[in-house]
Amino acid sequence: MIEKRPGLTVLSHVVLLLGVFIVGFPLYVTFIGSTQTLEQISQSFPMSLMPGGNAIETYKAALFGGYTSAGSQIPAAGPMLWVSLMSALIITIGKIAISLLSAFAIVYFRFPMRNLVFWMIFVTLMLPVEVRIGPTYEVVANLGMLNTYAGLTVPLIASATATFLFRQFFLTVPDELVEAARIDGAGPMRFFKDILLPLSRTSIAALFVIQFIYGWNQYLWPLLVTTDESMYPVVMGIKRLISGESYTEWNVVMAMAILAMLPPALVVMLMQRWFVKGLVDTEK
Repeated sequence: MIEKRPGLTVLSHVVLLLGVFIVGFPLYVTFIGSTQTLEQISQSFPMSLMPGGNAIETYKAALFGGYTSAGSQIPAAGPMLWVSLMSALIITIGKIAISLLSAFAIVYFRFPMRNLVFWMIFVTLMLPVEVRIGPTYEVVANLGMLNTYAGLTVPLIASATATFLFRQFFLTVPDELVEAARIDGAGPMRFFKDILLPLSRTSIAALFVIQFIYGWNQYLWPLLVTTDESMYPVVMGIKRLISGESYTEWNVVMAMAILAMLPPALVVMLMQRWFVKGLVDTEK
């Protein structure tokens, strides 16, 4: 029985609306700023919250680059968005592939010190790239991987978290399923491809969303391994716009921030159902 309390319903709606306002207001201000001119932003305090009429010019300058009316040189966001997209996809697909295979080996293959191997992988969670950044940079530089997609992605491509999650999921697969596949003559890789992968698709989808956003938002590592502007991701482009000139074209900065936010937001919206299902449910 569900007890109806109008006061509690109103309170819950007020709390939800407050949460939406807190989350959405900075995005609204960013979008509004991207539709105004630099003069409108710099000469009005506080900034007007009404849309301006300079949206097309601002987004054109952010996307294709060039010189603004104030004389600033704007780098094009298009190539940087492409670098961010490729890096995020390589990191995401690589993490999922390596984690699936490593979890499959740990769960279904019997070899000496199997549990020790798993815990050695798990312990790497305590060593994020920021901690081992010096040695990792030296290895990447010695291998000639600076200013390349390999240098941007390979050091970030292993994931102990994903390995742990897939291992826990594989442990819940019934032994009867394994025996049935063995009786039908399925080898290890056929069992992996025809049975485990279809069962894991919701977990893969959830991890895809998480890892794509992780790869897209990378800033510190690309800052170290890229000196060629053609390999800059869009996050570095935003930082360059803020600190690269004597004054900041805030309307272009906000437009580039909106453009940088669109791909991960699109991934989340398109995969929302799979993402939620992968986190709370399985399809066994």
